[in-house]
Amino acid sequence: MTAAHWPQVAAIYAAGIATGQATFATDVPTWDEFDAGKRAGLRWVALDGGTVLGWVAVSGVSTRAVYSGVVEVSVYVDPAAHGRGVGRALLERLLAEAPAHGVWTVQAGVFPENAASLALHAAAGFRVVGTRERLGLMTSGPLAGRWRDVVLLERRLDA
Repeated sequence: MTAAHWPQVAAIYAAGIATGQATFATDVPTWDEFDAGKRAGLRWVALDGGTVLGWVAVSGVSTRAVYSGVVEVSVYVDPAAHGRGVGRALLERLLAEAPAHGVWTVQAGVFPENAASLALHAAAGFRVVGTRERLGLMTSGPLAGRWRDVVLLERRLDA
Protein backbone atom coordinates (compact mmCIF):
# COMPACT_ATOMS: atom_id res chain seq x y z
CA MET A 1 0.00 0.00 0.00
CA THR A 2 1.31 3.40 -0.96
CA ALA A 3 0.07 6.97 -0.80
CA ALA A 4 -1.06 6.55 -4.42
CA HIS A 5 -3.60 3.94 -3.26
CA TRP A 6 -4.89 6.16 -0.47
CA PRO A 7 -7.94 7.73 -2.19
CA GLN A 8 -9.38 4.27 -2.91
CA VAL A 9 -8.28 2.84 0.47
CA ALA A 10 -9.91 5.82 2.21
CA ALA A 11 -13.16 5.28 0.29
CA ILE A 12 -13.27 1.61 1.31
CA TYR A 13 -12.55 2.60 4.91
CA ALA A 14 -15.33 5.22 4.78
CA ALA A 15 -17.77 2.58 3.51
CA GLY A 16 -16.87 0.38 6.49
CA ILE A 17 -17.31 3.25 8.93
CA ALA A 18 -20.73 4.06 7.43
CA THR A 19 -22.06 0.56 8.17
CA GLY A 20 -21.54 0.91 11.91
CA GLN A 21 -20.33 -2.71 11.91
CA ALA A 22 -16.61 -2.31 11.18
CA THR A 23 -15.06 0.15 13.63
CA PHE A 24 -15.57 2.67 16.39
CA ALA A 25 -13.83 5.23 14.16
CA THR A 26 -15.98 8.12 13.07
CA ASP A 27 -13.78 9.67 10.40
CA VAL A 28 -11.23 8.49 7.86
CA PRO A 29 -7.77 9.73 8.82
CA THR A 30 -5.46 11.54 6.44
CA TRP A 31 -2.82 9.49 4.64
CA ASP A 32 -0.16 10.90 6.95
CA GLU A 33 -2.13 9.90 10.06
CA PHE A 34 -2.82 6.43 8.66
CA ASP A 35 0.80 5.98 7.56
CA ALA A 36 2.09 6.98 11.00
CA GLY A 37 -0.24 4.55 12.78
CA LYS A 38 0.29 1.44 10.65
CA ARG A 39 3.45 -0.65 10.46
CA ALA A 40 5.41 -0.21 7.27
CA GLY A 41 6.03 -3.45 5.41
CA LEU A 42 2.85 -5.02 6.77
CA ARG A 43 0.15 -3.40 4.68
CA TRP A 44 -1.16 -4.36 1.29
CA VAL A 45 -3.92 -3.66 -1.17
CA ALA A 46 -5.69 -6.17 -3.39
CA LEU A 47 -5.90 -4.83 -6.93
CA ASP A 48 -7.99 -5.63 -9.98
CA GLY A 49 -6.10 -3.70 -12.62
CA GLY A 50 -5.74 -0.30 -11.02
CA THR A 51 -8.79 -0.66 -8.78
CA VAL A 52 -8.29 -1.31 -5.07
CA LEU A 53 -10.64 -4.10 -3.96
CA GLY A 54 -9.52 -4.17 -0.35
CA TRP A 55 -6.71 -3.52 2.07
CA VAL A 56 -5.01 -4.93 5.14
CA ALA A 57 -2.72 -3.19 7.64
CA VAL A 58 -1.53 -3.66 11.21
CA SER A 59 -0.73 -1.44 14.15
CA GLY A 60 1.18 -2.25 17.32
CA VAL A 61 -0.84 -2.95 20.43
CA SER A 62 1.68 -1.37 22.79
CA THR A 63 4.89 0.62 22.77
CA ARG A 64 6.39 -1.71 25.42
CA ALA A 65 9.19 -3.83 23.98
CA VAL A 66 7.75 -7.04 25.40
CA TYR A 67 4.76 -6.64 23.04
CA SER A 68 6.75 -5.64 19.96
CA GLY A 69 5.61 -8.75 18.09
CA VAL A 70 1.91 -8.32 18.82
CA VAL A 71 -0.15 -6.39 16.29
CA GLU A 72 -3.79 -5.63 15.62
CA VAL A 73 -5.03 -6.21 12.10
CA SER A 74 -7.52 -4.19 10.09
CA VAL A 75 -8.90 -5.69 6.89
CA TYR A 76 -11.49 -3.95 4.72
CA VAL A 77 -13.04 -5.01 1.42
CA ASP A 78 -14.93 -2.82 -1.02
CA PRO A 79 -18.63 -3.78 -0.77
CA ALA A 80 -18.63 -4.43 -4.54
CA ALA A 81 -15.94 -7.09 -4.02
CA HIS A 82 -17.53 -8.96 -1.10
CA GLY A 83 -17.60 -12.72 -1.54
CA ARG A 84 -14.67 -12.81 -3.98
CA GLY A 85 -12.00 -14.02 -1.52
CA VAL A 86 -10.32 -10.62 -1.29
CA GLY A 87 -10.27 -10.49 2.52
CA ARG A 88 -8.96 -14.04 2.74
CA ALA A 89 -6.15 -13.34 0.25
CA LEU A 90 -5.14 -10.20 2.14
CA LEU A 91 -5.12 -11.95 5.52
CA GLU A 92 -3.16 -14.89 4.13
CA ARG A 93 -0.51 -12.53 2.73
CA LEU A 94 -0.25 -10.73 6.06
CA LEU A 95 0.02 -13.95 8.06
CA ALA A 96 2.67 -15.34 5.71
CA GLU A 97 4.83 -12.20 5.82
CA ALA A 98 4.38 -11.11 9.45
CA PRO A 99 6.91 -13.47 11.09
CA ALA A 100 9.71 -12.02 8.94
CA HIS A 101 8.83 -8.66 10.52
CA GLY A 102 9.09 -10.00 14.08
CA VAL A 103 5.38 -10.57 14.58
CA TRP A 104 4.32 -13.57 16.68
CA THR A 105 0.68 -12.72 17.42
CA VAL A 106 -1.96 -11.03 15.28
CA GLN A 107 -5.06 -9.81 17.09
CA ALA A 108 -8.38 -8.58 15.76
CA GLY A 109 -11.35 -6.93 17.41
CA VAL A 110 -14.66 -7.62 15.67
CA PHE A 111 -18.20 -6.64 16.56
CA PRO A 112 -20.20 -9.83 17.27
CA GLU A 113 -22.81 -8.77 14.71
CA ASN A 114 -20.20 -8.76 11.94
CA ALA A 115 -20.66 -12.41 10.98
CA ALA A 116 -18.70 -12.09 7.72
CA SER A 117 -15.60 -10.77 9.49
CA LEU A 118 -15.83 -13.40 12.22
CA ALA A 119 -16.08 -16.13 9.55
CA LEU A 120 -13.15 -14.65 7.63
CA HIS A 121 -10.91 -14.62 10.69
CA ALA A 122 -11.97 -18.14 11.70
CA ALA A 123 -11.15 -19.41 8.20
CA ALA A 124 -7.70 -17.78 8.53
CA GLY A 125 -7.02 -19.68 11.75
CA PHE A 126 -7.87 -17.05 14.35
CA ARG A 127 -9.33 -18.25 17.65
CA VAL A 128 -11.78 -16.42 19.87
CA VAL A 129 -10.10 -15.27 23.06
CA GLY A 130 -13.28 -13.80 24.50
CA THR A 131 -15.82 -11.03 24.28
CA ARG A 132 -15.09 -7.63 25.71
CA GLU A 133 -18.53 -6.50 26.83
CA ARG A 134 -19.69 -2.91 26.34
CA LEU A 135 -16.15 -1.98 25.32
CA GLY A 136 -17.04 1.25 23.55
CA LEU A 137 -19.87 3.63 22.84
CA MET A 138 -20.69 4.33 19.19
CA THR A 139 -20.69 8.08 18.71
CA SER A 140 -21.86 8.33 15.10
CA GLY A 141 -23.52 6.42 12.31
CA PRO A 142 -26.55 4.16 12.40
CA LEU A 143 -25.70 2.79 15.86
CA ALA A 144 -24.81 6.07 17.58
CA GLY A 145 -25.46 5.96 21.31
CA ARG A 146 -25.18 2.18 21.51
CA TRP A 147 -22.62 0.36 23.66
CA ARG A 148 -20.84 -2.31 21.63
CA ASP A 149 -19.25 -5.60 22.54
CA VAL A 150 -16.07 -6.61 20.74
CA VAL A 151 -14.93 -10.18 20.11
CA LEU A 152 -11.18 -10.47 20.65
CA LEU A 153 -9.54 -12.87 18.21
CA GLU A 154 -5.92 -13.92 17.89
CA ARG A 155 -3.68 -15.94 15.63
CA ARG A 156 -0.31 -17.13 16.93
CA LEU A 157 2.44 -17.34 14.31
CA ASP A 158 5.71 -19.24 14.05
CA ALA A 159 8.04 -16.33 14.80
